[in-house]
Amino acid sequence: MAPDIDVPELVKLMPFLSDGERAELDLLLTDGLPLWMPQVGPQMAALESKADILFYGGSAGGGKTDLLLGASLTEQEHSIIFRREAVQLVGIEERMAKILGTRKGYNSQDGVWRLPGKRVLELGSVKEPDDWTKYQGRPHDAKLFDEITHFLELQFRTLIGWMRTDNPKVRQRVICAGNPPTSSEGEWVIRFWAPWLDPKHPNPAKPGELRWFVTDEAGKDMEVPGPEPVMVGKELMTPKSRTFIPSSVDDNLYLSTTGYKATLQALPEPLRSQMLRGDFLAGRTDPVWQLIPTEWIKAAQARWKPKDKKGPMTALGYDVARGGLDNSSAARRHGSWIDELVTVPGIATNDGPKGAAFVVPLIRNGAPVAVDAIGVGTSVLDFLVGLGVLCVPVVGSEKSDAIDKTGNLRFRNKRAEMYWLLREALDPTAEDPLALPPDPELTADLCAVRYKVVQLGRFAAILIRDKDEIREELGRSPDKGDSVAQTFLSDIPEAVALAETSPREDPDWRSF
Repeated sequence: MAPDIDVPELVKLMPFLSDGERAELDLLLTDGLPLWMPQVGPQMAALESKADILFYGGSAGGGKTDLLLGASLTEQEHSIIFRREAVQLVGIEERMAKILGTRKGYNSQDGVWRLPGKRVLELGSVKEPDDWTKYQGRPHDAKLFDEITHFLELQFRTLIGWMRTDNPKVRQRVICAGNPPTSSEGEWVIRFWAPWLDPKHPNPAKPGELRWFVTDEAGKDMEVPGPEPVMVGKELMTPKSRTFIPSSVDDNLYLSTTGYKATLQALPEPLRSQMLRGDFLAGRTDPVWQLIPTEWIKAAQARWKPKDKKGPMTALGYDVARGGLDNSSAARRHGSWIDELVTVPGIATNDGPKGAAFVVPLIRNGAPVAVDAIGVGTSVLDFLVGLGVLCVPVVGSEKSDAIDKTGNLRFRNKRAEMYWLLREALDPTAEDPLALPPDPELTADLCAVRYKVVQLGRFAAILIRDKDEIREELGRSPDKGDSVAQTFLSDIPEAVALAETSPREDPDWRSF
């Protein structure tokens, strides 16, 4: 066994050791020890954490990948490590070979590594949004994600759904490693671990503290007091625990003498704050063709305040879903202020009567309802018209005759029109810029919209990516973003000046 070592003194001596002395020290320290051991500190705390779903890291250099490999070598029976792209798995292969001192047991064709102790490690990648289906139904007792902010939320949630083992002595767990997101697409990670990462969370959690969550009937995360089963609708559900354990280069003995920290210190901002200090709020870089700057969206949410007196409703945007994972979303616009969005699972609006029943109680003072007139939305639209509701059909692919505020740009279709006019309303230099409710999903929806300038006859025109492309990026439908954008169609008529009366209080609606 290795003798007791004064670690601080060892760190001071390391730069003065020759290569031969370092090799001799390695043998001394590892003689009789397991193939891999966690470093004392955050890495050990992460390995020993009881959380069902753990996020480890934040800063660069904290031993994140080693934690994933170490767990598969010492704790788990059948693990899989995911990277977003297959080429990114090379570094993991090299590190495991260095730990083992050999590549024996590794089949590079199928990405399976048969480890000592009859353990198995798979290496997988999910480059395309729906590549998670390649791993559907395959049993693993540990799902391990390297650079979690590179994954889509839907990929992550579906991949962890098929975790199981036939050995009751082996715990099932999810370990995620990564740094702060460097683009808006990774912001779902901040939402998923909000008690630890979102400074505005009403009930912040300490590093390593366990919190328990279930999924409600709308498919949203709901925090519950503890691990005891809870009723969600008519179903008894067992909560899953989560935690976040931060780490940094200062926690890594092996990098403390290499000058790696100085390398991180030399990075430009915001990378320095992200990688050195693990700052999840440091500015993410927007893609060049992102339609609405993330900072505009954040500013619009910062100036939003709840209102008792909201003024007349200008328009109601209604994005209708039939079912599946999608939700139906209603956005209520009062001039330059958007009320909190109202959503229900798509199954609740899967025909005309149900779809109308959801939205009619939300209408005020005769405001027009901009409702998508495709699929199930057509049935809902017909039903609303039959009830005398003022409606504006929305077909995103239809021709637009609108012009941007500069008078220089046209729009390729109605979808481009409504999103560009929303962009103009969010411009901080506007006379009365729009205020948006603080809603993380709405933020992600709006940040996912990209545009390009195309030729339309003699004019330059705006074209934006279609809904299916955004769905692929987000891993879900941008229901909230679409409902807000629909309230900015240029052909929405002025709302009828009626008293602000809820339809449910109007005798004409009681038979509905």
